[in-house]
Amino acid sequence: MAYERGEDIRHFIVHQVGTHSDIAKLAAEKFGVTPHAVRWHLRQLLTANILVADGKTRDRTYRLKSKEWIRSFSTAEGVKEDAAWNDAAPVVGDLPENVLSIWNTGFTEMFNNAIDHAEATEITVKIRKTAIDTEIEIQDNGIGIFKKIQAALNLPEEQHAIIELSKGKFTTDPTKHSGQGIFFTSKMLDSFDILSGELSFTRTRTPTGSKGTIVWMKLDNESTRAPANVYNEYCGEEFDYGFGKTKVPIKMAQFVGHRLVSRSQAKRILARIGEFKAASFDFAGVDMIGQAFADEIFRVFHDAHPDIRLEVVNAEPDVAKMIERAAKESTSTGESGTQMS
Repeated sequence: MAYERGEDIRHFIVHQVGTHSDIAKLAAEKFGVTPHAVRWHLRQLLTANILVADGKTRDRTYRLKSKEWIRSFSTAEGVKEDAAWNDAAPVVGDLPENVLSIWNTGFTEMFNNAIDHAEATEITVKIRKTAIDTEIEIQDNGIGIFKKIQAALNLPEEQHAIIELSKGKFTTDPTKHSGQGIFFTSKMLDSFDILSGELSFTRTRTPTGSKGTIVWMKLDNESTRAPANVYNEYCGEEFDYGFGKTKVPIKMAQFVGHRLVSRSQAKRILARIGEFKAASFDFAGVDMIGQAFADEIFRVFHDAHPDIRLEVVNAEPDVAKMIERAAKESTSTGESGTQMS
């Protein structure tokens, strides 16, 4: 029992050390022990190279120790994603099998994209690992992913490329890729972003304005997620094991200074949705939509595609009311109505 309690105290310290200036006091109050007892556990974590201490005695603060690694690869030398992963895997280290499987999948998919699509001469990998989580960044000096998609689809704005990328089933080179890599990788990880120029795929990080593309990925070292769970959600038996469901982050279609009010905006979101059997529209971060926008998706499109199941998630009350109003006007006789959750 004493050992298990000690493990609980150390686990708490590791996960809370960055949230409080006096972690000893916080842990002491949490577990009903003295700060002196907590400091013993802090010394154990220092010895194990899990924490780093700054300052002396009373003014001492603690933070997670990180392992950092960086390496550049030349595409002219014919580098392959599996060889790059062989170099990176020892740094990622000994993690649960499901977590390693996610990293292996995400790393090789994103590295291969840089090889095949970026027209880059150099690909740089950065890894930062702590006792809690791991971050991997893959950066190339190529053409820039959003610019390339904009050119391939003749899109009026570079930002429209983000919406197309988020749906999946899109690639600029269908002879080599299925267009599923980014979609599934982004769903497996805790945090995921693509930065290119002034744009960000998920707005998790601030764009750097730099040329080329940066893919940033982060995952909890103790994640219980597994690739099979993600594939089953979007490609399970319900969809005959094909890529049958997409999830669209509606906020990505909302340009700065613009509201989602027009049919043309809705039509941009609906492009290629007809390729799926189900579409989940995520309205997180959207506080209002216009009648025409809602009508185009939840009445006009649904009437034209009655067998495609439409799902709405994270809708604010005012947004939900507008969607429900449009859905009620639908004349579709299909079994797949609009589902609100």
